Amino acid sequence: MDVSDEMYLLIDRDLLRTLMRRTGTGSRITVRELAEAVDVHPSLISALLTGKQKTTAAAIGKAIAARLGVDPLVLWCPVGRSTPAPVGEDVQA
Repeated sequence: MDVSDEMYLLIDRDLLRTLMRRTGTGSRITVRELAEAVDVHPSLISALLTGKQKTTAAAIGKAIAARLGVDPLVLWCPVGRSTPAPVGEDVQA
């Protein structure tokens, strides 16, 4: 697997929402502000928050975690041989 193909699985969307309410600096960040900070469309952040999307590219996951002021592994689990990507509705995030 190429490093550029690495994917991250969001561990807990409620934790993402909580961290957006109080970032590492103690301030709040909106969906639009977070999307702008990590250079993605706001719909990606919204989809992660609603559970419509459970994975994202590792680079985006790392950028989100950095902007929120936490280690990437607080929010994300690398998808690979030991953590398969979710299939269907069986996964709850």
